[in-house]
Amino acid sequence: MSWDFDLCDPVTKECLSTEEKHMIEGCTRCVGGTTAMTLGITYNYSNIIEKKMKEIGIESKYGYAYYLNGKTGAETIEPLKKIIASLKDDVDEDYWKATEGNVKRALCGLLAFAQLRPDGIWNVC
Repeated sequence: MSWDFDLCDPVTKECLSTEEKHMIEGCTRCVGGTTAMTLGITYNYSNIIEKKMKEIGIESKYGYAYYLNGKTGAETIEPLKKIIASLKDDVDEDYWKATEGNVKRALCGLLAFAQLRPDGIWNVC
């Protein structure tokens, strides 16, 4: 199970695209890359993200996915940077393993999208 994070056009509500293909991957992988600004992040990471949010003073009554949902990319850049900075670099080759490094990699993908299109609106489902 996972959360799907789509950065969407504020007018059309359609998922935004990058100009060139990228390899920002989460739960699903697109052979050869994709231009869609979408990322699936496993629920396995939720406890780590929410613990870090609490430690650095980012309040969210319902969790990190609800925190991001409906916000602009611009509104999420600084919180994402703070969470990322608080995480270790212990990436595991097993994507599903809940390590801080794996979480960091996923959040860096969200941050990249937010920086590319700060006007986009996060749709999380």
